[in-house]
Amino acid sequence: MAHSKLRKITMAVLAPAMALGATVGLASAPAQAAVWNSCDQWGNTSLNGYTLYNNIWGSGAGSQCVWANSGTNWGVWANHPNTGGIKSYPNSKKVINKTIASLGSLTSSYNVTVPSSGAYNTSYDIWDTDYDYEIMLWVNYNGAVGPLGTSQGNVTLGGHTWTVYKGSNGANEVFSFLRTSDSSSGNVDIKPILSWIANTKGWMSSGETIGDVQFGYEITSSSGGLDFVTNNLTVSSS
Repeated sequence: MAHSKLRKITMAVLAPAMALGATVGLASAPAQAAVWNSCDQWGNTSLNGYTLYNNIWGSGAGSQCVWANSGTNWGVWANHPNTGGIKSYPNSKKVINKTIASLGSLTSSYNVTVPSSGAYNTSYDIWDTDYDYEIMLWVNYNGAVGPLGTSQGNVTLGGHTWTVYKGSNGANEVFSFLRTSDSSSGNVDIKPILSWIANTKGWMSSGETIGDVQFGYEITSSSGGLDFVTNNLTVSSS
């Protein structure tokens, strides 16, 4: 799972935009989304300090189009078949480039509108600059989806209680935190989570540099076309 996401991050930089031949897109985006939209597989743009990716990376994917009013107000229409395997991770990314030890704070707020059908998770995907470690924070999820690795029990950090999973895909370590209660809006204090991983558990060094904080929708299926909307997002660090 995470290895494919690492591959798609690289491909998003190296590969040319690849149209999926979708005839939907502008018609499926809300009327107020006039700043940017794309139905390209690796469509991306930078808006007010955030980078947006359409990011269709999984096999067997269908059509998907992303729209944005800003880097913090955006959404995606996706029509992926009802089959297993992650098809995409449309997201908005903020670059941090600070070590865990040197971070004074790393916080985020989110407000989303997600469908009641389909299979997906709404999650933060946090990477170190070398892409050796991946930290996922699932704030809500629906359908037949699950994290990589084995359960490490529950922990209360950053204002929420999570079930923690630890695993590896052979290319990088993956630490997944699944909220024990779904939420469509809230605040997350990310720094204590990173410190717990590094200092309490020793799973990574506090000298690791956190590069990307991504927030988006890891979509497995959305048959018939479903809308995912990020009403508001903030990522702040010091």
